Amino acid sequence: MALQEVGPELWIAEGDCVSFYGFPYPTRSVIARLADGGLWVWSPIALAPDLKRAVDALGPVRHLVSPNKIHHLYLQDWAEAYPGAKLWGPASTAAKRSDINFQPPLTDKAPPDWADEIEQIHVTGSPAMDEVVFFHRPSRTLILADLSENFSKAFLKAEWGGWKAWVAGLWGIVEGKGYAPLEWRLSFLNRAHLKRAKSRMLELDPKAVIMAHGEWQRDNGRDYVQRAFKWV
Repeated sequence: MALQEVGPELWIAEGDCVSFYGFPYPTRSVIARLADGGLWVWSPIALAPDLKRAVDALGPVRHLVSPNKIHHLYLQDWAEAYPGAKLWGPASTAAKRSDINFQPPLTDKAPPDWADEIEQIHVTGSPAMDEVVFFHRPSRTLILADLSENFSKAFLKAEWGGWKAWVAGLWGIVEGKGYAPLEWRLSFLNRAHLKRAKSRMLELDPKAVIMAHGEWQRDNGRDYVQRAFKWV
């Protein structure tokens, strides 16, 4: 299936693995259909023909969203396929991809285009990277990119193996923890905003949590957030 429906007006698309410093990372996109019928596409994955057909069947693509400066690989392909779509991302993504014409940078305040349906939290405090977290209100789904990585033992055995799988366990980016990567955690020199962001995520009381990499959570989302951000 090119798309999997995971909630009211919410779908996910699973992509192939991409190499990140020699580590295979699975890719995942989230697509929400807004009240006006337009599609909001988070972290676009490779646009295969079957995926494009499935997306086109849902409605017109109006928003292409990069949650952080790592999730940008396929933005240009989608922008060419959907020239009428607006491109969005934090200032760090726009700075990295100066070849793309972005809308004003995403912050803590959602733009009017989706503010009534999708809330957002701009997580800062690290000189290495920031990330915009989203909350899809109709389905009560929290959407994380790299602030939580939740790899299964089966995936790590098949794709990482040996010392790489050992590193994943050491970093806590495995089921049972679901932390952000260790090097990013250590780079949060100022955790005040991060703590406020965690509190806000818990206040939203998510039912589900979808992350870009790993096993997403259909239920008990608030408990998952509490566990995944235990290090904060």
